[in-house]
Amino acid sequence: MSQGPAGHVTRSFIRPEPETAGGCTESASERSPRGALRRFLRTADGVTIDAAYQPGTSTSDTSGTSDDLAIVLAHGFTGDLERPHVRRAATAFAQYAAVVTFSFRGHGASGGRSTVGDREVLDLAAAVEWARELGHTRVATVGFSMGGSVVLRHAALHTESDEEHEGRTGAHSDAVVSVSAPARWYYRGTAPMRRLHWLVTRPVGRAVGRYGLRTRIHHREWNPVPSSPVESVPLIGPTPLLIVHGDQDGYFPVDHPRMLAAASGDHAELWLERGMGHAENAAQDELLSRIGEWAATHAG
Repeated sequence: MSQGPAGHVTRSFIRPEPETAGGCTESASERSPRGALRRFLRTADGVTIDAAYQPGTSTSDTSGTSDDLAIVLAHGFTGDLERPHVRRAATAFAQYAAVVTFSFRGHGASGGRSTVGDREVLDLAAAVEWARELGHTRVATVGFSMGGSVVLRHAALHTESDEEHEGRTGAHSDAVVSVSAPARWYYRGTAPMRRLHWLVTRPVGRAVGRYGLRTRIHHREWNPVPSSPVESVPLIGPTPLLIVHGDQDGYFPVDHPRMLAAASGDHAELWLERGMGHAENAAQDELLSRIGEWAATHAG
């Protein structure tokens, strides 16, 4: 897969806020990150990504909210930035930082087709770069399920030291949170994952994804197979890493987060949440608040 630059931001707004409607020709770097924004981003491989910016909501001196921090939220497979569970997570994180949400390729209003965790690293890179163009010097990435695997692979591919050495733009993350992520590819050990593989690999499954789940899935198999999450984790340090998983996850049992934590060489924190199921839908507000607080504390 491509490991090129993170991409750039297009100049046209969609659904602008009233106070920004007269300034649609301004670039992201020319605007102050104080109001809500909605944009299409363009990835390094030319895919348009629907993205939204939400400023932090809390003004309390004890909230921990910081103007220099943004949290970029990476949703799970078949999600998009408009889904209620994604909006709920974004609202929780906004207590601690500005929040960038986006729809992965093949999801929602974004272009392209889903590659189920491969080229999605380019989508995340474009969103992180946009957050930095808006003036945020610290960026934490938080991903759920497929998004959880993407934030791990993105962090391994985009380190701050590598960017400084190669003269690339700021697509790196300063802290990483992976929630309900798989450790390895092609896992079929649970009924939900066997259904997901049918959805992705069969023509009728992809039709169900497109018309029933609003997710357009690429028909081609991975070639080459991208590095797995467990192969990516050792490359993330010294960037702070938090792995969160429910002990009642119906997709990936607890050997997955334990493999990820072990691969970090004791660098990562592991939270095994009692009674929690899978990804955004299963994350209670209290957990989302703890994740936001951890990101605010550890990002730089």
